[in-house]
Amino acid sequence: MSRALIIVDVQNDFCEGGSLPVEGGADLAGAISEYVDAHHGQFDHVVATQDWHIDPGAHFSDDPDFVDSWPKHCVAGTRGAELHPDLDTEYIQAFFRKGQYTAAYSGFEGLLAPDDAVPSGDRKPGAMPVAGGATGSAAGAADAEAAGSDFAAGSDFAAGEDAIGLDDWLQSHDVEEVVVVGIATDHCVKATALDGVQAGYSVTVLRDLTVGVAEDLDDAVAEMELGGVDIV
Repeated sequence: MSRALIIVDVQNDFCEGGSLPVEGGADLAGAISEYVDAHHGQFDHVVATQDWHIDPGAHFSDDPDFVDSWPKHCVAGTRGAELHPDLDTEYIQAFFRKGQYTAAYSGFEGLLAPDDAVPSGDRKPGAMPVAGGATGSAAGAADAEAAGSDFAAGSDFAAGEDAIGLDDWLQSHDVEEVVVVGIATDHCVKATALDGVQAGYSVTVLRDLTVGVAEDLDDAVAEMELGGVDIV
């Protein structure tokens, strides 16, 4: 039996200074790095997920309700979609991107990013991955963030019949147990954990290595526990 750590959406836009910040997100990035550095030997695999929006429709709104619609965030290829620079990626083996053309909260909706597009929090603002591993201009990044995404869509990510989902990847690596950390407790962490249970994995969430949007996270924790997730 293999064991995997899933790091959910520790991205610049979800941390202080981003377009949709969660309080404590930046500190969490460092805390997860320290945890992975100290405990990576307890895991056979470490993976990370990212919101990676191209044109997610009504998920973006200029007048968001913060339930089904949100301010623009984690636009594919922009600095906001990058992993936070305090999240050390040394031990992360694979990155799964979700929400290209629709809302996507669960990491199990993510698809494997190509090897030449492995994200780094150190990428300079405005630099975008393109086919062949080159980087686009700041103007190109602005165009993608403003509209389209055609630049992002045609660059380093295109879903197709050969796209590999998180569940496919975990199964191919004989994973039976997953541990989930990241942002946000009451949204993408919860969705990832519950989908993990539904997919047949033994799922644990490390509550101290998550941060949430709501001030009171008891309902989110209770929902996860009711759904079969262990909270420690």
